[in-house]
Amino acid sequence: MRIQIVDAFTSRPFAGNPAGVCLLPAGPWPDDHRLRRIAAELNHSETAFARPLPAGAGTGWEIRWFTPLVETNLCGHATLATAHALRQEGLLTGPVRFSSRFSGVLTAHPEPDGSLTLDFPAAPGTEVPVPRGLTEALGVAPVATLRTGALGDLLTVLPDEAAVRGVRPDLGAIATLTRREELRGVIVTAAAASASASASASAQPAPDSAGGSGEPAYDFVSRFFSPAEGIPEDPVTGSAHTALAPYWAARLGRTDRMTGFQASARTGLVGVAVHGDRVHLTGRAVTVLEAVLRV
Repeated sequence: MRIQIVDAFTSRPFAGNPAGVCLLPAGPWPDDHRLRRIAAELNHSETAFARPLPAGAGTGWEIRWFTPLVETNLCGHATLATAHALRQEGLLTGPVRFSSRFSGVLTAHPEPDGSLTLDFPAAPGTEVPVPRGLTEALGVAPVATLRTGALGDLLTVLPDEAAVRGVRPDLGAIATLTRREELRGVIVTAAAASASASASASAQPAPDSAGGSGEPAYDFVSRFFSPAEGIPEDPVTGSAHTALAPYWAARLGRTDRMTGFQASARTGLVGVAVHGDRVHLTGRAVTVLEAVLRV
């Protein structure tokens, strides 16, 4: 089995979010236990496994995602990484449709500038009271908290960008809270600190990785924690932006494309646009490693 490591939502190696990608031959899935062990061995936030489907199936590929601990319902960066791998292999010349077990049909569109756009279901949030223990787990009091429906995250709005960047979470407490509340993870977010950044973000080219003193403009900032599923802090979370996009579009009164900056140690940028009950996520990817599984 060939394995690729692809850094997603970046055009620079060693930035963005690394994903394992395994393009399988046609036929039945390998045993689930084997897929879990491969994902645990790679130890990235997610590893994507994709297999081609026969003609007439309605989609070209079926895709599944595994964290080091569990199979997950939706993953943006590993889907972007898989579409990138298909393009590198010469297997993607136009849009590709992926069947998924839990999130329906997901489409990846190659853009003329080399970026890729994912078409995912939107996950608008419903405001709820601040869960017990969340303020202590984050070390900062939220402005608002919203549950994101089938996505299964808690969208947590903090006072400002500095608060998001400054969060030093108690991961054990977050794991306990997410298990108790039956959540996948916790998103923390705030508007971009600079008004000029927000005003100019829509004029930016396709998103690239941010970092250092030359960070591009962006509209909002976020981080994501899912320790109960084996992801202490995810570097760049495409799926979380299916909730962030409708939230910030409504808050900022935006109908054009926005840019989200994920303020992890690796950093990354995700272009987002809301289209009814769908969200388009745009980014780039780069392959950093290719290997062959020998066992």
